[in-house]
Amino acid sequence: MLIDSYDRVVDYLRVSVTERCNFRCQYCMPEKPFSWVPKENLLSFEELFEFIKVAIDEGVKKIRITGGEPLLREDLDVFIKMIYDYKPDIDLAMTTNAYLLKGAAQKLKSAGLKRLNVSIDTLKPEVAQQIAQKDVLSHVLEGVKEALKVGLKVKVNMVPMKGVNDNEIIDVLEYCKERGMTVRFIEYMENVHANKDLKGLKSEEVLDILKQKYTFYDEGFDGSSPSHYYRMDDGYRFGIIEPYEDDFCKQCNRIRLTAEGFLIPCLYFDEAMSIADAVKKGDIKTAALVLKEVVKNKPEKNRWGGEDDESSTRAFYETGG
Repeated sequence: MLIDSYDRVVDYLRVSVTERCNFRCQYCMPEKPFSWVPKENLLSFEELFEFIKVAIDEGVKKIRITGGEPLLREDLDVFIKMIYDYKPDIDLAMTTNAYLLKGAAQKLKSAGLKRLNVSIDTLKPEVAQQIAQKDVLSHVLEGVKEALKVGLKVKVNMVPMKGVNDNEIIDVLEYCKERGMTVRFIEYMENVHANKDLKGLKSEEVLDILKQKYTFYDEGFDGSSPSHYYRMDDGYRFGIIEPYEDDFCKQCNRIRLTAEGFLIPCLYFDEAMSIADAVKKGDIKTAALVLKEVVKNKPEKNRWGGEDDESSTRAFYETGG
């Protein structure tokens, strides 16, 4: 069992398989060129899997595949099946923009994937194009439809932004509600890679909009999830993620592994340690020691921004959020 210095059990590993993405979203990396880390710098699926086996043996019960956009990495279903075959009862999930999901959903399900998180910031094609800088919405919605059809559970993430999609909060919730998908509204996280003109909505503003149509009550946090949940009178639940607060840090159970082999205890790179050399040499014992050291050094709470600057230098496309 992996336990940090604040007595939190760490049993959730997020694995970024690529920093590449086929979107250039305004809140993530709108001006980044379409380039990528050389393939030789990335850990192979076999190398990632060798480390993941160690993590599972040490008590990791949940693995989420992230990116960049993970579906850009070839043979992702083969990698997922490696993990599933090693531990069939593991909670195996993935975060995706869903653009390539329609053609991949059945393979992912057959490989052992159980759940998906998908970003849907709008239901208007022109707004989706404005946000992603690409005509994406029809592909995304078709991907979600196929995922539900093959039996994958789907959660939806929406980042409400003033003057962009804040008038669609109710519409997106209704879209999810009709399909049995939980929606989580994520406060926009200022970062130096994003469009500097963006302004997000705080949780109180989102709730005020929803109160115009719905009655709901506060259910608080659900286990180790960073999402604060609310339940409507008809039983439907939605969540809000407030990254500027640190309430959810008390039960944080996750660490992150990048495609290049950096193991990260929080959403920052300042305490990251690399397992790449050890894994490439087949030195699994050293990789296991690095894992335990990173867990030991996991900070008590996030250090988002500061008094003078609330913008993070963290690159979402490297850590998978």
